[in-house]
Amino acid sequence: MDILFAQIQADLRSNDALRQSSALLQALQQSAAGRDISVIAKSAVEEIVASPASAVSKKLAFDLIRSTRLTADLWEIVCTGIRDDLNFPDPDVTAAAISILSAIPSYRLGKLINDCNKEISACFDSVSDNLRFSITETLGCILARDDLVTLCENNINLLDRVSNWWNRIAQNMLDKSDSVSKVAFESVGKLFQEFETKRMSRLAGDKLVDTENSVAIRSNWISSMVDFVWKKRNALMSRALILPVESFRATIFPLVYAVKAVASGSVEVIKKLSRSSKNRNNTTPDSGNAESFVGVSDVVSHLAPFLVSSLDPALIFEVGINMLYLADVSGGKPEWASGSIIAILTLWDRQEYSSARESIVRAVVTNLHLLDLSMQVSLFKKLLHMVRNLRAESDRMHALACICRTALCVDLFAKESVRRGQKPVAATDIASLFEDARIKDDLNSVTSKSLFREELVAMLVESCFQLSLPLPEQKNSGMESRVIGALAYGTGYGALNWTEPALEVVEVCRPCVKWDCDGRTYAIDCYLKLLVRLCHIYDTRGGVKRVKDGASQDQILNETRLQNLQRELVRGLQEVSTPRITARLLWAISEHIDLEGLDPLLADDPEDQLNIIVSNIHKVLFNIDSSASTTNRLQDVQAVLLCAQRLGSRNARAGQLLSKELEEFRSNPSADSVNKHQCRIILQRIKYVSSHSDDKWAGVSETRGDYPFSHHKLTVQFYDTSAAQDRKLEGLIHKAILELWRPDPNELTLLLTKGIDPSLIKVPPSAFTLTGSSDPCYVEGYHLADPNDGRVTLHLKVLNLTEIELNRVDIRVGLSGGLYFMDGSPQAVRQLRDLNSQEPVLCSVTVGVSHFERCALWVQVLYYPFHGTPADYEGDYSEEDPQVMRQKKSLRPEIGEPVILRCQPYKIPLTELLMPHKISPVEYFRLWPSLPAIVESTGTYTYEGSGFKATAAQQYGESPFLSGLKSLSSKPFHKVCSHIIRTVAGFQLCYAAKTWYGGFVGMMIFGASEVSRNVDLGDETTTMICKFVVRASDASITKEIGSDLQGWMDDLTDGSVHYMPEDEVKEAAAERLRISMERIALLKAAQPRNKKTPKPDVDEDEEEEEKEEDEEGKETEGKEKEKKIKGPSTLFKLTAEEVESRALQAAVLQEWHELCKDRKTKVN
Repeated sequence: MDILFAQIQADLRSNDALRQSSALLQALQQSAAGRDISVIAKSAVEEIVASPASAVSKKLAFDLIRSTRLTADLWEIVCTGIRDDLNFPDPDVTAAAISILSAIPSYRLGKLINDCNKEISACFDSVSDNLRFSITETLGCILARDDLVTLCENNINLLDRVSNWWNRIAQNMLDKSDSVSKVAFESVGKLFQEFETKRMSRLAGDKLVDTENSVAIRSNWISSMVDFVWKKRNALMSRALILPVESFRATIFPLVYAVKAVASGSVEVIKKLSRSSKNRNNTTPDSGNAESFVGVSDVVSHLAPFLVSSLDPALIFEVGINMLYLADVSGGKPEWASGSIIAILTLWDRQEYSSARESIVRAVVTNLHLLDLSMQVSLFKKLLHMVRNLRAESDRMHALACICRTALCVDLFAKESVRRGQKPVAATDIASLFEDARIKDDLNSVTSKSLFREELVAMLVESCFQLSLPLPEQKNSGMESRVIGALAYGTGYGALNWTEPALEVVEVCRPCVKWDCDGRTYAIDCYLKLLVRLCHIYDTRGGVKRVKDGASQDQILNETRLQNLQRELVRGLQEVSTPRITARLLWAISEHIDLEGLDPLLADDPEDQLNIIVSNIHKVLFNIDSSASTTNRLQDVQAVLLCAQRLGSRNARAGQLLSKELEEFRSNPSADSVNKHQCRIILQRIKYVSSHSDDKWAGVSETRGDYPFSHHKLTVQFYDTSAAQDRKLEGLIHKAILELWRPDPNELTLLLTKGIDPSLIKVPPSAFTLTGSSDPCYVEGYHLADPNDGRVTLHLKVLNLTEIELNRVDIRVGLSGGLYFMDGSPQAVRQLRDLNSQEPVLCSVTVGVSHFERCALWVQVLYYPFHGTPADYEGDYSEEDPQVMRQKKSLRPEIGEPVILRCQPYKIPLTELLMPHKISPVEYFRLWPSLPAIVESTGTYTYEGSGFKATAAQQYGESPFLSGLKSLSSKPFHKVCSHIIRTVAGFQLCYAAKTWYGGFVGMMIFGASEVSRNVDLGDETTTMICKFVVRASDASITKEIGSDLQGWMDDLTDGSVHYMPEDEVKEAAAERLRISMERIALLKAAQPRNKKTPKPDVDEDEEEEEKEEDEEGKETEGKEKEKKIKGPSTLFKLTAEEVESRALQAAVLQEWHELCKDRKTKVN
């Protein structure tokens, strides 16, 4: 291998173009085989890039550079070579030099473009097609990127040049050369795409902060390009038509984007963002809606023929997608959308397009609302089959969410149209839409290997619940406006119009209660939750209302359907396959069934509804054979006993039948003591009701429409496979539903709708000094993290503190922990030239983060105080021997010995690798006990202010504690809730986060109020203790946190909390207890009859009981709940201590309630 490399290097040193190019091809082969060719790359840079050579050799050498890593020194040589080549007489050599600009590292690019701006501008006027192509392609790639925008922001001359270059690229769309025209279209398209997606900036590894100016600069370029395309649209369409057909695809997007921007009015907002003086005076070139609509129609007419005549699947797809984008414009016709969708659907069966099936379905389902009603209905069944066959879960869920929403839209829209006197459209109801034979078979079979039916039922039900919420605000433009319009039209008459399609959904999905899903219950739970909600809304317990009660015909019809559905479900109770569903279905039916409407003559008939319910209650109570995985006996028995109590209280016959069952169950050995006790109470209640039949007994409560068995009410068990699958399905469905029904607007949308809002502009974080006070170079750095791409960028500022000018300073950056460089190199080097005294120089390094782990960047500064500067040889090399010329040219100044400064490592805080995870308090407390990994620690912090001044009532606005935890608010956690008892107890804070890699992290912090003097480290100190408990879904997360607890606390609180080992905590507690005991003994001796000091445990108990109460609301509910728990009991007698403890808790709650009332009045 060494011999081969030596041969290649010798060929590169020769002056023969043929040998050089064949050697470069060999080197590229070795690189493709995965061998390290950095030695050859060095030779190629010195012998070919930095010296005159043929265009082919130059191009191959640049390809070789792209395939390997270069040191900073070699990049300097490459930049020198490029500068020389830009003045070279052969345009092909110049074109090759231009093409490498896109590979130049962003830290070196700005200076090079500044130095060579004249040469670059001259390339646009070249007669060579190849050079014009190269400059248009290369600048199109780099000018849209973030790093260039930031450079322009700091350099006004460069901004003018780049703006001018964009205008030249736009003019090249009409260039006489086909290749130049095509690449100019592509470049403008990239600029438009970068405005919304920033894809190229991501690929280049730039993680820069968007400032107001950079948004304005990019907006300025966009608006000028849109204006150009709009004015020249006819010429551009004609130019596109005479391009070769394989190049036509590149011309579509720029035309469509610009025309849509003008037609929808978004160009006006973009111009406002650009804040340019010329844009203020120069209004949009169109003369109103008529011209913009004609422009859109022209582009559609220009594109439409390619949908039917083209044979290229990629071209059909591109044309179809862009025509759908235009169909959304006000005045757009359904035919534009239907033609595109039909053309895109024909690609489904094309063999060469089979890998893009997800894109086909996504394109069709997201634009379904643009079609007319009958077309949506005819496509429905085909789409259901297509979605069933999608492999990717996220795509399948998104498509299903779109289809379910469309089904509800179609149903609502058709019903409302009929109400308003229009002709009904056939097959628009939900039952007909899902009438397909395969879907029906799937729903009706008990067992199925396919998860699709569960996904379908759950998605339909969750979509109904979304429909019951207020619709999101309607925006002026955008794909969603028509959907929201259709839904608003359909639900326009009343808030309960959503119940009509929901009722049909419940009827269509009825067979799901009989399914055997291997223990999975999510879809069936969703179904029962909707059923319970509908029964509550229509009050099925009171029977079908009559016209004389004020019921409308629609209401009577709906209630009759619900009653019939309930009877069907009761009859099917015997066929339910999952035991735990039997109990839940029993509860859902017995809570809402109309017992008074049952026929008394059928009391002995086994087919009677009540008899079936009672026999199934018997079955659940005495079912002791099922395994723990299929049934949750504790919960099932509780649910059935609750059914028995409520049924028996409502109806005399039910009371008699259930009394027998409960008596039998009490005497059965399978009933534990708790169940026996419950049975006794229930029997007493039923007996009381039956003996006071004339009184309206208070125990018969109304229905609440709440389903107590949903996943949100039960703690999750991760070790149960079916529960884990349920959790996953629930997560996927909720994510798809929220993305579709309540999407978060991206930054650009926010800017376009709200303008520049100071909260959107990120402020660079504070810098951290890496060098010592006496070092000759001062280095400080700050980092920016991007969780989406898993990257961190370290920005460094280097300041020469010596009196001399440093010709060269090298910054080396090494890595530890889970960091890696994008190009795989072991370290990064940044070369800085000519550092004047006291003049700051900036540089940056971007790294990827592979997993959740403590990581650091290690910076070394190498500066060369003895950097020699011999006079460079300036001679005329043209007539000399090439060997002598090369030797003389390679004469470089002596570098001299570097002085190495080792800086302290720049540590990336562990909290930086977390993202806030929004979650409700109920969900949080449900997840908390099931998280397997746990780490606990105790911290101390110093507080300021005396206890007398910091009473709760005086300082409700700013808390009388937490002074050591203030910085937590700026960390990437979601604050779930905080429970604060403001007298003596203290606080509990709950935070939720996810790691960049999907692991869940929950954190609770417990602490004491600073006004309570008995819980700090001593009587006279101002040091408080707080306890941190972190639980995570993966042990590796807690292991990483627990490996350096002080570091974790520093990351959380910016160094204001100090870790305290458990031994010290115990010692301090024992000392505190000893002092308290001595005082109590003294008090008892002095005043034996006085009240005792309340136990310290009271505070903790109080805090635990208060823990499910969210600070934002629900205080009054919490109070009522506490009162219920602490009501007087006949079962045991309270001791004096317990009475005292409860009195204290009541006082605490009273103050809590008062404070919340104060806060509400303050807010109002």
